[in-house]
Amino acid sequence: MGAASRRAFSSVDSAAACAFTGGSNPAHFTAEHVAFRASVRAFVQREVEPHIEAWEAAEAFPRDLYAKAAEVGLLGLGFPEELGGVPGDPFLNYVAHAELCRAGSGGLCAGLMSHTIGLPPVVKMGTPEQHARIVGPVLAGEKVMALGITEPGGGSDVANIRCRAERDGDHYVLHGEKVFITSGVRADFVTTAVRTGGAAEGGAGGISVLVVQGGGPDGAFGVGSEEERAAGLTRTKLSKMGWACSDTAALHFDGYRVPAANLLGEENRGFGGLMANFNNERFMIAVWACEMAAVATQEALDWARERHTFGAPLLSHQVVRHRLVDMHTRICATRSMAEGLGARLAAGESSKQLVSELAMLKVQATDTAEYCAGHAVQILGGAGYMKGGCKSERIFRETKVLSIGGGASEIMKDLATRQLGW
Repeated sequence: MGAASRRAFSSVDSAAACAFTGGSNPAHFTAEHVAFRASVRAFVQREVEPHIEAWEAAEAFPRDLYAKAAEVGLLGLGFPEELGGVPGDPFLNYVAHAELCRAGSGGLCAGLMSHTIGLPPVVKMGTPEQHARIVGPVLAGEKVMALGITEPGGGSDVANIRCRAERDGDHYVLHGEKVFITSGVRADFVTTAVRTGGAAEGGAGGISVLVVQGGGPDGAFGVGSEEERAAGLTRTKLSKMGWACSDTAALHFDGYRVPAANLLGEENRGFGGLMANFNNERFMIAVWACEMAAVATQEALDWARERHTFGAPLLSHQVVRHRLVDMHTRICATRSMAEGLGARLAAGESSKQLVSELAMLKVQATDTAEYCAGHAVQILGGAGYMKGGCKSERIFRETKVLSIGGGASEIMKDLATRQLGW
């Protein structure tokens, strides 16, 4: 962990830091993990929970939240210290996502942490100049980063994207579309997969990665401005079933010029750099799904203890207790699987077996989220159907995106079978 982050955590009250309320097995955590959990929990309680309902209603959260998150070490997690990051094992990210989930808003998690999928290709394939120009400002919360892969014609089939970039002197000229881009409206940088190869370089072999800058080729215009549209980039905000406070956009490129200096790595060789982060992404989606399930289950349990029916607490009815223990059992099983795989990721394993199990973990975790959120709403009854003040209602609507994003469940199952050699 970086020196600045260590200083930030040194003032954490030790009693509060050790307050594990249904979290992961403490055997996987060091004192550093425990202190970081308390720090992030305090951040969520102070900066997020008092405002989350208003942000959901407004379908946006303040841009200055990025800088506040950077101050407590959230944005830099897992990135090199020399680039402004906070190096650490996967369990620091586990802690961060679990605590952010306490607000019960997937939109907050997705929007605030969109750089965790957009920035790794820059770190992996970028030059020192690109690192200084892009990575530092993003990790400091000064700039917003997104990832642009999915297209209207397909999502999980990354090798067959159609958005095209033609080299023209010192620039690439982009034509095509991207869709379902988290933080796509406000992003200053979008790590974008484009096709640069010819007919002989189809599929994965013809893909390059460009960092698209908002505001024209020199980043001189305001995000979403008339000048930007005139330059050939149109951003359209998309309305969604969930993730209300996270902006999601469709991007349309019509001759948009991107400096050749924004090419990551080699032309036509970007596919591997994009795929390298999928293991971490799927692990974190699984953690996110599991902890959202836990939030919904806790809310249902609290309600069952307080709500009286037929002269007795709802929890006194066997059918309710059994439903809650079924929910808790699935969460415990998913956490156990996640913790074991997290330890293997921390040890640097990259085997086919690990890839297959991460795919299975994502399916298991997102199924758990759907199961627990659905049953939580059922236990809450009418209260669980009302927007505003009920986390389970929001989580229930947001579960489907977790089983789609980062690779749909069907793709994950197929990936697992291939890695296992079946």
